[in-house]
Amino acid sequence: MASALKDIGKTLGIVTLLAAGFTWFGVYGTGGSLKLRFLMWFVTMLVGSVASYWVVPFVFQTHMKTSHPALRIVAAAVLLAIPVTISLCIFLAFLGASISLAQIPIQFAYVLAISLVITTGGFLIDRARQLAELEDAEPEDRVAGFLSRLPVRYRGADLWAISSEDHYLRVHTDRGEELILMRLADAMRELGEDNGLQTHRSWWVSHNGVADTRRTNGKLVLILKSGQEAPVSRTYQPNVRAAGLA
Repeated sequence: MASALKDIGKTLGIVTLLAAGFTWFGVYGTGGSLKLRFLMWFVTMLVGSVASYWVVPFVFQTHMKTSHPALRIVAAAVLLAIPVTISLCIFLAFLGASISLAQIPIQFAYVLAISLVITTGGFLIDRARQLAELEDAEPEDRVAGFLSRLPVRYRGADLWAISSEDHYLRVHTDRGEELILMRLADAMRELGEDNGLQTHRSWWVSHNGVADTRRTNGKLVLILKSGQEAPVSRTYQPNVRAAGLA
């Protein structure tokens, strides 16, 4: 309860500051009293803030969780810009501004541009926060966090390996395989050095995922518990041996 009230207070504070700034600089050059113009910006930005409590989880955590970050940012910005544009147009008309149907798309474009900047900034700040939290996370917590990107049935699974396929990663677990949209470098950074190591430019293998090793034509191969073969390039052989995997 205290945390929720703190978040609400923080949101209202940010909305108040932004509304005061837009009022002071006379954005859109609207008429009306100072109080009325402040109310316009306060309500309009509050509408956007309230909408974000639905839009952000809807886009980033549910329906577009595996989509490219740029696509998620654009989708969230568009969804946020719709109610904000409606609120803004209502207030502009109330303040005496002439708003024709042809001008509404222009107003939407202005709002969308601002929404894109705010959404991008929020995404980057949240990502930086997550990376900072990972620095102090235990190895098992890092794995659990990574697996949370996958469908629910993979929660609590044993992570064996990750292989890169174009812009996707194939996640190998004891419950099967799943493709996610992510770079191998980002996945390895998220998992940390304690959970496994890179064996090839397109492979990362968990310490717990190896069942056996084999050499084929002088090339070292790690056999995962699933029977899948993970290649080991010459560059990473010393690290594999040092980890006791070969």
